[in-house]
Amino acid sequence: MEDVAARAGVSATTVSHVLNETRTVAPQTRRRVLEAVRELNYYTNASARLLVRGRADTFGLIISDIENPFFPELIKSFERACLERRMGVLLCTTNYDPEQARNGVRRMLESKVKGVAVMTSQLDPELIEEMAANEMPIVLLDGPPARRARSNVNIDYSHGAEEAIRHLHERGHRRIALIPGPANRISAVRYKDALLAALAKFKLSPVHAIDGNNLPEDGATMTRELLARSQVPSAIVCGNDLMAIGAMAAAFEAGLRVPEDISIVGADDIAFARYSHPPLTTVRLPRDQFGQAAFALLERMVRTKRRLGGEQTVATQLLVRQSTGPARKR
Repeated sequence: MEDVAARAGVSATTVSHVLNETRTVAPQTRRRVLEAVRELNYYTNASARLLVRGRADTFGLIISDIENPFFPELIKSFERACLERRMGVLLCTTNYDPEQARNGVRRMLESKVKGVAVMTSQLDPELIEEMAANEMPIVLLDGPPARRARSNVNIDYSHGAEEAIRHLHERGHRRIALIPGPANRISAVRYKDALLAALAKFKLSPVHAIDGNNLPEDGATMTRELLARSQVPSAIVCGNDLMAIGAMAAAFEAGLRVPEDISIVGADDIAFARYSHPPLTTVRLPRDQFGQAAFALLERMVRTKRRLGGEQTVATQLLVRQSTGPARKR
């Protein structure tokens, strides 16, 4: 930095202000500093900065499964928000493996990130408490009530779930089956509860409800089981789009047409949903808003000495496409 300052004819403090955007610098001076930076091929020393500040200019992001199309849009929105504030992102995927999750949390602590967004409900509470014990601000997805250094991005499943059931009810469906996600995942349980509440509002009960595992093959397997039962559903509501795509494949395999013979609804609105055959009716979870909300809550906690936690709620909504239609007369 001193070499850059000497080349530009300014102080090292001025160089720091230009690079870190911590104070307004005259345009001509700023240009001289940036030219000197390019000429000398200068890069800031992240390790030295970490020693001085005690925390890296980085936020951590923990997700479950990078292969699940649900997560890329969330990652992109979180990363975009970080880049706009000149922050880095340290990404960790758990793959639902406790040991991999522990290693990821260890990396967050060793890297001294400023805060962590935990965008999965599958992280062991002990690992969350381990980060909290190290004064790490944390944002959780569908977590417990906010408190100091602990914030939440909450998903309002009820709106989208009620829209989905109303949509089917208005089209004459009374035999509605559910294939929600795994019973050990908070998000899946909350969505299932929202669907059951919506059914009750229309004085209906699910003809069947079978927990899936959020994969296409689970949707296909569960649909085959539903079609083999005596009371065959006229519509199936799945816990995510991947299972819904698997359910459509099983329906076609059984010689049924979607939606003429059976209607199918997904959840998430992944990119594949609009290009499936037929395009999938789905309850949209706006992952871009998850990433933005998680970043905003982390930044607020980092900015305030009291580390005040907060809550942001993201609503769901139904997107009607061609995988749902009127119930068959018989």
